[in-house]
Amino acid sequence: MQDKFIGPDKIIEKKQEYMIPCVYHFYQEPMQIVKGEGKYLFDHTGKQYLDFFAGVSVVGAGHCHPEITEEVCRQVKTLQHTTTIYLTQPIVDLAEKLAQVTPGKLKKSFFCSSGTEANEGAALLAKLYTGNSEFISLRSGLHGRTYLTMSLTGLSFWRTDPNPVGGISFAPNAYCYRCPYEGTYPDCDLACAKEIEKVIQTSTSGNVAAFIAEPIQGNGGVITPPLDYFKVVKEILDRHEILLIVDEIQTGFGRTGKMFAIENYGVDPQIMTVAKALANGTPVGAFIAESDVADCYTRPGASTLGGNPVTAAASLATLEVIEKEKLVKNAAEVGPYFKEKLLELKDKHPIIGDVRGIGLMLGAELVREGKEPAVEETDKVLEYLKNAGVIIGKNGPSRNVLAFQPPLIISKNDVDQVVKELDRVLAEL
Repeated sequence: MQDKFIGPDKIIEKKQEYMIPCVYHFYQEPMQIVKGEGKYLFDHTGKQYLDFFAGVSVVGAGHCHPEITEEVCRQVKTLQHTTTIYLTQPIVDLAEKLAQVTPGKLKKSFFCSSGTEANEGAALLAKLYTGNSEFISLRSGLHGRTYLTMSLTGLSFWRTDPNPVGGISFAPNAYCYRCPYEGTYPDCDLACAKEIEKVIQTSTSGNVAAFIAEPIQGNGGVITPPLDYFKVVKEILDRHEILLIVDEIQTGFGRTGKMFAIENYGVDPQIMTVAKALANGTPVGAFIAESDVADCYTRPGASTLGGNPVTAAASLATLEVIEKEKLVKNAAEVGPYFKEKLLELKDKHPIIGDVRGIGLMLGAELVREGKEPAVEETDKVLEYLKNAGVIIGKNGPSRNVLAFQPPLIISKNDVDQVVKELDRVLAEL
């Protein structure tokens, strides 16, 4: 099997010679991934890994799901591309399906090829509808890699552009473990949410198009607001006639035990962005809006590959699998079990400072004494788990949060395997 693949060293050599160096990789001793099947990945030596990161919340239905793969292959052999200047059925069927599964009055969609494009388009739509050009975003949020979406991002790790877009104000996120007001929920009276009012009054002209936020901040460290947070935020936004854009790119399609994470918070956005898990690995992005908001976008607009027949077919098949295999329900059942096991490890190992998340989007923040981020220890945990056949992620401003975002097909037995290995490495640390 080894003879068929060039191996990690040769891949790194080619990356260094032919790729822009911003494209980085995990691990001191990385592996070459060559195959995916269900909840498992395989490297060039044939070694099997239990995947608990799902390509950053992408393969919710599992790697190479046979029904999704079959539908993709069927569509590729039938009609692969035409673009939106011609009429095809898959794109409108997908738009109809999204209108059915998304919350509130969300109805009309625009399709593109990535979450970055989706957030860029959502911001444009908000500007068109309101006539305003300013935005409010959250600290530690991540919304993309284009000029605008990078500027909307509240993580310096991802804000590469030396001259970000102006007119963007940042509000504190609901980071309860490291509360900027040194409060404790619920006695804090959600000061972080109420601060948005002050941001509007002091950091903007008052002409704000939208507030954009992830329900749970993925790259920010699985930052999970209290369940009444967004209700307070929405009241403030409505009072100032500011739209709410919810970025569900990592949290959508069942990951939190609801089809969309914002449903845990009982608030309906006027615009929502999705990508990643919608097509289970086929490049996709979309923003969907309430009809009165969407209908202001009338000048010609297109995405050459957005919503193409193959992507739309993959997305429709993915949504069918999510429903048929009851993956949302599985996340709602396995997720709390997993969180309970992580909390048990927290009680046992002081290096775990906090455990947070909803459903199968969970994070464990590793710290030293005084809550100092345990960055080196986090890398050691990832390396150990990789060698033990388990893949997880890391995130947070200091990259010291263990991120667990597995395919939604995992079982409690899989959780037990990961927890067992995690217990071992934490004991060594």
